[in-house]
Amino acid sequence: MTYPETIVETHPNLFKIDSNLNKMVQKIELLNYINPINIEQEKRNFFTSKYNINPNFKYRRIDFNAHKLQQELFSQDIDSINDPVAREFYREVIYDYSGLIQCIETIGKGPKFYYNSLKSFGTPTDKDVENARFILHFDDEYDQELFPVFNAEEAAAYFEEFTKRYDFNFKLKFSTKISAAAMVQNNTQTLFLKKNHRFSTNQLKVLANHEIGVHLVTTYNGLEQSLKIFHNGFPRNLETQEGLAVFSEYMSGCLTLYRLKELSYRVLAADCLRKGCDFSATFDLLHNQYKLNREEAYSISLRAHRGGGFTKDYLYLTGLKKIYNQYQNNKDLDNLLTGKVSLQDLPLISKWQKEGLADTIKYKNTAFEKNDNENPKLEFILQNLK
Repeated sequence: MTYPETIVETHPNLFKIDSNLNKMVQKIELLNYINPINIEQEKRNFFTSKYNINPNFKYRRIDFNAHKLQQELFSQDIDSINDPVAREFYREVIYDYSGLIQCIETIGKGPKFYYNSLKSFGTPTDKDVENARFILHFDDEYDQELFPVFNAEEAAAYFEEFTKRYDFNFKLKFSTKISAAAMVQNNTQTLFLKKNHRFSTNQLKVLANHEIGVHLVTTYNGLEQSLKIFHNGFPRNLETQEGLAVFSEYMSGCLTLYRLKELSYRVLAADCLRKGCDFSATFDLLHNQYKLNREEAYSISLRAHRGGGFTKDYLYLTGLKKIYNQYQNNKDLDNLLTGKVSLQDLPLISKWQKEGLADTIKYKNTAFEKNDNENPKLEFILQNLK
């Protein structure tokens, strides 16, 4: 989208600062650095030690000057933005990006990273932990679609077929250095698949609706906007983005109790950080107390302890509840797909659209067109989360 010169002339400093930030933040993608490069080796060592010796994770080297980038961020003349609402928003953007840089430069440095993670993502509240435990008390349901039978190449073929409903092209790569089964890299429009992972039928549906239906849709919608902040990310957008992604699973009929329990275990693992638990103690809680198999227990413990204590995983469940409530009150979620935006900034998005500073979405999530969930237990759970 290209704006008429009159709009740019009316908001010259807004576009100038937005453009400056776009150039600066291309390397601030936390997921590029947070995943250890020796996941599989450390898993073997941990299992060999009978779960007693904590993994010693290694991370890729940061390829930018964090201190210089911080200086450049805070040198932006935010006060020159005419509109007070936009001015305050971009001031918040500076602090948010600064927090992410602090996270990246302290990865692998134990408590330093954990405290920076707390500043950027928060930690589960007692209410969040209660919600997780509420979900975990429901009995599992047998479903043959949950058996892992597809390799990464077969998964890639499934995702390429799924993407035909959209007219955007993304890169697809295999990796042994991601903690999740699949992950979208926003700044390169790349979907990474875990090379040695085996996918179930249900997981393919889940990942397609989660990663492509939301994360790639918001990536490409953000690229359509002239204000680059839509692509680079609003402050505190993670909870909204992950909430939308899991809600997409629910609306497309592939969200299961098994998956909700997985998100609940992530909340408990993030809560372990708050209680000072090390990797072994978190693994023990999941494997021995909650009877998760050791592969799943390791994976969830890894997600929580990578970097030195990464709290963000609890936001999937809190985000799901907030998006579910938003949908009940207003069926139209389109403005939440305009880019990497936050639920609390919906009034700003509407304001910018009225002023001609933002456009409506090009790509819709087809799962949001109608509710295909047929599991009354899931409906009951989502209605009763606090």
